[in-house]
Amino acid sequence: MYMHLTEFTDNALRLLVYLGNHRERIATINEIAERYGISRHHLAKVSCVLSASGLIETSRGRLGGMRLAGAPRDIRLGEVVRCTERGLARGARGGPRSAQDGGRQPCRQPDDRLQQSLAVATAAYLAELNRVTLADLIPGGGEAHGEMPGWLATNAWRWQHSTLEEGA
Repeated sequence: MYMHLTEFTDNALRLLVYLGNHRERIATINEIAERYGISRHHLAKVSCVLSASGLIETSRGRLGGMRLAGAPRDIRLGEVVRCTERGLARGARGGPRSAQDGGRQPCRQPDDRLQQSLAVATAAYLAELNRVTLADLIPGGGEAHGEMPGWLATNAWRWQHSTLEEGA
């Protein structure tokens, strides 16, 4: 069983991989939309979020387009998912109360424990994704001549996470 990501996040990852594969030039929304069969309008929204997050640089006009704002090895998948998945950017509910709440301490109700458990699980999920960089997904972009990192290879992942596989 795998975590479900939105189409928006999937398209953001595809856009970043495309830009990582074409670092030598500026790419346009039209060419990326055509390559992946994504709506231009939807891809424009994705590029707007990635630009606001500082992951890509965009330019307007006849010669405009987009490119990565940094090196692929500096773009971590967990941060991309955090930027594109609604709800992950917000902190877990149930943290310390603000002055608006009268400064009350959070009550220890079952739903507070649930929120805390989900926040811990989400943090672990994002930490695991942050082990993967965009360079790991791009042929020739990884440090070992384009080879997939050993921990990301299917058998190695299953061996390291065998308890997760049993419950899936």
